[in-house]
Amino acid sequence: MGKQPINIFLAADSTVQAYVASERNQGGWGEFLQLYFSKEDVHVLNHAIGGRSSKTFIEEGRLDRILKEIRMGDFLFIQMGHNDSTISKPERYTDPHTTYKEYLKMYVKGARNCQAEPILITPVARLHHENGNFLNDFPEYCQAMKEVAAEEKVYLIDLMDKSLNYFDTIGYEEVFTFFMASVNETDFTHFTKKGAHKMAWLVSEAIKESALPISRFIRNRSENTVF
Repeated sequence: MGKQPINIFLAADSTVQAYVASERNQGGWGEFLQLYFSKEDVHVLNHAIGGRSSKTFIEEGRLDRILKEIRMGDFLFIQMGHNDSTISKPERYTDPHTTYKEYLKMYVKGARNCQAEPILITPVARLHHENGNFLNDFPEYCQAMKEVAAEEKVYLIDLMDKSLNYFDTIGYEEVFTFFMASVNETDFTHFTKKGAHKMAWLVSEAIKESALPISRFIRNRSENTVF
């Protein structure tokens, strides 16, 4: 038998989850991450689901299900924050200075207890554009995650920063096509398939630039490989 591939488990929200065929316009970047890895070496297992915060993902037992499967040498990618910030929904909400950090540390501890490696990923940007600038809607959560990464010595992908910088380079008209607002005129959070693929590319670029052991399995694809 050959060697077993490394598994990457995704714990995240609707910006990462996979969508059924009937939702043909909408996508999450977790749907496309596998395209950037050689499949014989790395398997992406997408456990992301819409509407979950760092808190509810754990309370519903979703982290536990991952921890029953994850093994030594695997990776747990954690992107939480969009739903944590919804103060009007107390069942989801976490305080960026206290409970958000506490929950993130549960993911870190859980992965490490299984001899797997946690990777923290800051919330991806929404389409928020004012006075010629793309804005970060979750600055406190991004900062809190960076603090957890430093405190726990966890590798961090700053997807908020990477997505905002990328948006700046290509301009609003093109970025608009990345979001479901280009389909329904109302949704400035969720991605079209095109946008989700671009975010997966950004994540793959961050991994390729890192010293993570999975970086050597990244397939060399440009941002325009598919779209």
